[in-house]
Amino acid sequence: MTDHIKIYKADGKWAVRSGGAILGESSNALELHEGDLEPVVYFPRADIAMAFLDQSDKTSHCRHKGDATYFSIVNMSSVTKDAVWSYENPIDAVAEIKGYLAFVTGDTVKVERL
Repeated sequence: MTDHIKIYKADGKWAVRSGGAILGESSNALELHEGDLEPVVYFPRADIAMAFLDQSDKTSHCRHKGDATYFSIVNMSSVTKDAVWSYENPIDAVAEIKGYLAFVTGDTVKVERL
């Protein structure tokens, strides 16, 4: 792991909700700490209802994690564009986030510890 990033098992059970729908709950989430930024909770893909996610064309690059792929959340009441990201092939230093998803939180997306 780089000195800049620390990854821990997130304590307890975590949930992510959007547009009134529960997208997933997990006791196997990871918490990624990157410098002075707020920690980000990453959910195992197996614990997320992938039927609500549509891969978008957006990508980004982080020199500490690699290339990110984005997804939009699509439910009956709304579409939240590019609200989810995943490092499909993260750099070796953060390999444990492979297969995990993180969410842009805000008015329509909530990540919370249960």
